[in-house]
Amino acid sequence: MKKPFFWEKAKKELIKRDRKLGSIIKSYPKDFLFTKSDPFYTLSRSIVGQQISVKAAQAVWDKLEIKIKNMRPLNIKKSHFMTMKSCGLSRQKITYLKSLADAFILKKIEPSKWNNLSDEEIIEELIQIKGIGRWTAEMFLIFNLCRPDIFPADDLGVIKGICECYNLKYPIPKKHAIKISRKWIPYRSVATWYFWRSLDPIPVEY
Repeated sequence: MKKPFFWEKAKKELIKRDRKLGSIIKSYPKDFLFTKSDPFYTLSRSIVGQQISVKAAQAVWDKLEIKIKNMRPLNIKKSHFMTMKSCGLSRQKITYLKSLADAFILKKIEPSKWNNLSDEEIIEELIQIKGIGRWTAEMFLIFNLCRPDIFPADDLGVIKGICECYNLKYPIPKKHAIKISRKWIPYRSVATWYFWRSLDPIPVEY
């Protein structure tokens, strides 16, 4: 498993700039962001992870992978509603996964173009799909395209991690979190990942 090419440089920069975040980074010397090369896999996993804990999302995903066997758009499209529901998915998330499968099958989204697009352009394209909001698109940018400077300001885990790191009363307003995040530019994805890591016994992956 290869770490992102910018990871070590980002760690050094963040440790130098931010002592408190630096102490979190130093606590996990061997951990790094695992990225997946399959866009459908990452987006599906992000949908499953919406608004539930990392642990709960992992449990649902494990069951889904056993039932579906191969997480491909056609397999999700063909899967029976009750099969997916038995994995712990809500009606809404099943609809979202099927709509994502359709978008891939009908080529409404074209991952091959994304290397040439900016973060915001990709987010704009992804949020056209039912069930994909800004948060899910940001997870995709971090965990699939490995973009180094994404700050998911709507992510409660990041907000909680920031509050615990700086002894702030949870939750802080989104604007405040964005303001704090400016000191981590251009490595906000890395800072985000370490805040998640500080809260969870297992590294977050999508």
